[in-house]
Amino acid sequence: MYSNKDHVNILTALLVEHGICHAVVCPGSRNAPIVHNLNECPDINCYPVTDERSAGFFALGIAQATDQPVVVCVTSGTALLNLAPAVAEAHYQHQSLIIISADRPARWIDQLDGQTLRQPGALRPWVAGTFSLPEDDKWHSNRMVNEALMKATTDCRPCVHINVPISEPLFQFTVATLPAERMIRLYAPDSGYHALPQALIDDMLQAERPLIVFGQLSPRRFHYEGMDYLFSHIIVLHESLAPMTSVSHFDEVLETPRPELQPDVILYVGDAIVSKRLKHFLRQASDARTWRISLTGQVEDTFQNLNGLIVGDAEVLLQALSDRLSNHTVNSSAAEYRRKWLHLLSEARKLSEATALPFSEGAAVREFERQLQQADYAFDVHYANSMPIRLANRYAQGHPVWCNRGVNGIEGSLSTAAGFSAVARTLSSSMVFCVIGDLSFFYDQNALWNQNLGGNFRILLLNNGRGAIFDQLPGLENSPACHTFIAGAHATTAEGICRQNGVDYFRAENAGQLQQGIAWLLVPHAVRPMLLEVIFS
Repeated sequence: MYSNKDHVNILTALLVEHGICHAVVCPGSRNAPIVHNLNECPDINCYPVTDERSAGFFALGIAQATDQPVVVCVTSGTALLNLAPAVAEAHYQHQSLIIISADRPARWIDQLDGQTLRQPGALRPWVAGTFSLPEDDKWHSNRMVNEALMKATTDCRPCVHINVPISEPLFQFTVATLPAERMIRLYAPDSGYHALPQALIDDMLQAERPLIVFGQLSPRRFHYEGMDYLFSHIIVLHESLAPMTSVSHFDEVLETPRPELQPDVILYVGDAIVSKRLKHFLRQASDARTWRISLTGQVEDTFQNLNGLIVGDAEVLLQALSDRLSNHTVNSSAAEYRRKWLHLLSEARKLSEATALPFSEGAAVREFERQLQQADYAFDVHYANSMPIRLANRYAQGHPVWCNRGVNGIEGSLSTAAGFSAVARTLSSSMVFCVIGDLSFFYDQNALWNQNLGGNFRILLLNNGRGAIFDQLPGLENSPACHTFIAGAHATTAEGICRQNGVDYFRAENAGQLQQGIAWLLVPHAVRPMLLEVIFS
């Protein structure tokens, strides 16, 4: 029988899945649930050692003899600190020790309770990562343990520290079997795997509902030419931040629940995804086999169902996958799945194009993008966060889109586009447009207080007098603080800011002025930066 602590059982099960079979265990009460599990598990050999300092070096000896990572398990408090000499030695020998420390609940740290100190980070100089497991979140525990053990089992054999807070009662051993836990496998050249795992190819060939999802990728670093087979046989969903230049109307498709579209294999390429609807849809695909291509090897389990992490260049790997799949015939179910998606996406596109929009932020962006298609000069377009990037996903096409989507803050969108424009002017003479909302603009207005700006920098300011994104949050309208305090309501315009910074200014307050203003904004030559402010009352 195993402990009744879920995160302890997850840890034990994944140690077995990752092939860890030796554990040095030290006495204590707080780590008793962990030690009990390790001893109970038939796949793990336990070695009791009372002195923690000696235990660390004892484990190092086992690691040297087996050339495998070895667990050292200690109780809470200063017991962990006694491992420092052995962990430092193991670090410089490239021998992996998996330090598992029991801990007191975080609320008791620094509260003069017995055997409590700040354990996470205590071994930081000599471990590749510290992972403190939550007691009440199975998915989070699974992800963290997988990440720790993936690091420990790479060829460079770093040490890792897994900290396990455990609340009382400690000694309830009532679970008959360990849980069947999802294992995330790392595929990287330094792990002895080929760059393109055969398991991915097999999954794609066997899938009845395969799906490729693109997040944000720099158009300077990724080109999808040469992947024709992949894109013509498997459905690809992407936003404007991906390097594709067409609009993928999946967000409109997913406004209606579509359980029949749930994928059974997902390949996720790139970084951030804007659409909450898409993330929710893919998180519901709990049984899907999910693969991630990443340059860093960081465990980014966005859809909460990651199985395989491939370290490498996305363009190279996708071209290789396209080549490999072209030697096979996609099964009929996968072809039908793609046809379903294409039909729904086509219908959503037609509806979007046929829908007449009132004078609004969406109408402004759609008209801007329509006129931009007729420009006969090189250009780049930056969209600010919040409402503008969501509108880009509906209307921006024919060109790459730039956005500060790493952490999604509103600060700095204008400054980033300004810096881009300064270099673009000297390198390629391209025009740089920035589509931005009012809160983002006024927050970052000092971007215009800059002597490096020229006539190639153009700004489309959508001023609705508040953060319009807050209108889309159900229930928030019930708060008296919504309009003024949360949505940041104001009556500010950009005219004075433009005047003081030498920026040419035009204001539009209706559909006719909007059309005229966008035509003004898109003129090919100007001496000074230009700003079109569209006012929505």
